[in-house]
Amino acid sequence: MQIRHILQQKGRDIVAVSPTATLDDAVKLLAKKRIGAVLVKDGAVLAGILSERDLVRAIAAEGPSALGREVRAYMTKSVATCTETDTVEDLMEMMTRGRFRHVPVLDEKQSVCGLISIGDVVKTRIAETVNEANSLREYISTTA
Repeated sequence: MQIRHILQQKGRDIVAVSPTATLDDAVKLLAKKRIGAVLVKDGAVLAGILSERDLVRAIAAEGPSALGREVRAYMTKSVATCTETDTVEDLMEMMTRGRFRHVPVLDEKQSVCGLISIGDVVKTRIAETVNEANSLREYISTTA
């Protein structure tokens, strides 16, 4: 299965903040949207990603005063991305190897067109496994 199939099911909504937004603004957005990461875009350009893990590091380093700092100070700047035509298996391997849980998806024009989380990947893999099991049960019952 390709990443485009996950995006067709979950949607292509992108939640983003500016690099000059404060960490406090980002925290409030994460809480409001009930998400674990937000893309950081400088205009149309992907500048980074800010995850809950980045926020924990900021607070560990500076305490509550970190919330007044700009997102650019703590965002992950080197962002791993995937494309719509990548497979779920390839994405799982990338996420496991890189130890991250959110990956921006790029379209054929190299523009961000979605965000995939490890939860999206797990949900897809479970659905595939259930469908396979049901197909096997159906095959066995019709041949018996």
